[in-house]
Amino acid sequence: MGTDRFSDSFGTCRLFSQLLRIPITLFAGIIIDCFNRKRLMILGDAVAAVSTIAILLLYLTDNLQIWHLYLTSAVNGSFGQIQQLAYSTSIAMIVPQQHYTRASSMGSMVHYGSAIFAPALAGSLYPVIGLLGILLIDLTTFTVAIATLVAVNIPQPSRPDTDQQVLETLTFGVRYIWNHRGLRALLVTTALFWFAHDLGGAIYDPMILARTDGSAQVLGSVAASAGVGGVTGAVIISVWGGPKRRIDGMLLGFIGAGLSKTVFGLGRTTFVWIPAQFCSSLNFPLLSSAETALWMANVAPEMQGRVFAANALILQIVSAIAIFIAGSLADRVFEPAMSPGGIATILGGIFSSGSGAGMAVLYVITAINLLLVGCGGFAYRELQELEPIKPNRDNHTI
Repeated sequence: MGTDRFSDSFGTCRLFSQLLRIPITLFAGIIIDCFNRKRLMILGDAVAAVSTIAILLLYLTDNLQIWHLYLTSAVNGSFGQIQQLAYSTSIAMIVPQQHYTRASSMGSMVHYGSAIFAPALAGSLYPVIGLLGILLIDLTTFTVAIATLVAVNIPQPSRPDTDQQVLETLTFGVRYIWNHRGLRALLVTTALFWFAHDLGGAIYDPMILARTDGSAQVLGSVAASAGVGGVTGAVIISVWGGPKRRIDGMLLGFIGAGLSKTVFGLGRTTFVWIPAQFCSSLNFPLLSSAETALWMANVAPEMQGRVFAANALILQIVSAIAIFIAGSLADRVFEPAMSPGGIATILGGIFSSGSGAGMAVLYVITAINLLLVGCGGFAYRELQELEPIKPNRDNHTI
């Protein structure tokens, strides 16, 4: 299989892993609140393990085809969404409220740590042990994960009222957020941030490749700096615990990410990109853990499944829209505009007028919007009033 074909196949696997997440999220919240969350996490690992065994058997019998990978990616993505929600809603049941930010940051440590070590380990081990060895290691990790979950006690919240109509149950999370001024402000603010972030993120790789004549080495170096920055930020938050006002932590993280990404977009070499990417990723454990802690502190545990799922669903839709329009904006608007004779006469001194310059302009625009969302949040009264609000555990009706 050629390199281009491999890249296409890998991208398609990622697409299939995300394909069912949006429709699954519609029902995931109800599942999380109605069933044992510990068992749901075990189920997620068990499904992933079964998928790995299926791939292993197909490989050993020489029957493995690319569509098998697409299918297992879709299945794992669906159950992975439920598992992730079960995990995030369980934190509030086992961690004191003052440590929500610290606990949430550990998830960032895992995310960025895997981004650094997983590709490196896979690349070094594959020539030695082959796909069979990789799959066996995969199964071992699932076994350890399931055994750990079995041994850990995770308290369960009370189950929700099941007398509601199906439509009322499905829309409970959205209605709860919309009728809660502070949470509504939090959702609007984070949706604006992630829309701009994912719009810029969609052109991140093409921009770097276009400005480096397709250098995969440069792209890998920048990606590694992102991983190191993310792990560093997560370690700092885990030790420090984050600011007392989580709103401030989230908004300062937005501003820090916006400033760093602006510098990144203005850069043209690794001497700018690597430190800028490190500084950008340094902010994400702070902003994401602070945001998660705000949701945990303001939503009762027995409702978190439906409310967190509603939040995830809306952000997934926002992200999908951003990714969908990014390519057209870059290829049909900004790249032609930065060709010789266009606005390159004005901005060429900053961005140059070569390949990737238009994407750099778009990337900087999205980065500035991240900065503006962060600054605007300090003037958003409903958002600033969210911090002292505690969940009403006596009245769960909308």
